[in-house]
Amino acid sequence: MSDQNRQILLRRRPQGLLAPDDVELVTSPMPELHEGEALARNLYLGMEAAMRNWLTGSEGGYMEPVAIGDVVKGSSVSEIVETRCDAYEVGDIVTSLGNWQDYVVCQDDILTTKVARDVEPQRYLSLYSSAGVTAFLGMELGAPNEGDTVLVSAAAGGTGSIAGQIARIMGAGRVVGIAGSDEKCTAAVEQFGFDSCINYKAGDLKAQLKDHCPKRVDVYFDNVGGDILDVVLGGIAPRARVVLCGAIASYLEGKLPGPRNYTNLMSREATMTGFITFNHWDRFEEIFGRLRGWADDGRIRVREAVFDGLERCPDALNSIFTGGNIGKAMVKL
Repeated sequence: MSDQNRQILLRRRPQGLLAPDDVELVTSPMPELHEGEALARNLYLGMEAAMRNWLTGSEGGYMEPVAIGDVVKGSSVSEIVETRCDAYEVGDIVTSLGNWQDYVVCQDDILTTKVARDVEPQRYLSLYSSAGVTAFLGMELGAPNEGDTVLVSAAAGGTGSIAGQIARIMGAGRVVGIAGSDEKCTAAVEQFGFDSCINYKAGDLKAQLKDHCPKRVDVYFDNVGGDILDVVLGGIAPRARVVLCGAIASYLEGKLPGPRNYTNLMSREATMTGFITFNHWDRFEEIFGRLRGWADDGRIRVREAVFDGLERCPDALNSIFTGGNIGKAMVKL
């Protein structure tokens, strides 16, 4: 084990995509353990769109912003390499807020969860951690009924790709995706089992929505917000359920335009609900069991966009906003 810990620190608030000068890769001394702590070596670092808000200093979120000079926050799957905590043994695999660094100090708290050793570590980022749990919780709120049309934005991303598959498992009659390229639409249909997928960059989204969802939209799992949400609200069915998972369209510019079509929620007796996965982490074991059963049965497929090396963290995060990833974006250390 090294006696040094590489870390990526935030040096300035990003404007647009994360630029090289916004962060700095440094080498720090290995942290000293105290009683009740364990040292974990990060194996994979997960990338989530919400990390943008942590970097820009946006307030009101579920996680405190990253302070200038601090290690960039982010999820991880890690191996315990040293312990002074009764909850962990050397060799245990944990999911944690490991941040952009080689090693992290863990405690027995809500931020760190010990997981099974017989699962490939990266699966805890692409399926069994935030991506899969978020997809499950959101689709549980949407509650698709038999025959319902379910629409999922960012359908080829880490969360959207799983949400569409869960919708099918829950009984949806038709599952349609929205993505930003023909390649992503092909992946949504051929790899993740969507019935069809709309390339929102290919033309009139309103017209495409009518073609792909002729019976309107009963459940909309929204990852992007912005103009796409507005168009979809114009095409919801009576008693539709709109589930707000994320707002990728607004994270780079920090603008949060309100949808003009929100009155359709009234006229069609529909609902729009938001949720925070972190507030439901007490259900991890339950949801893990459901997801693992479906994966073992071949009912859920995942794809991982893996970047090699700690220094690739900015590229991996940017890929979520440039359309450079299919599936869950992560960094292998």
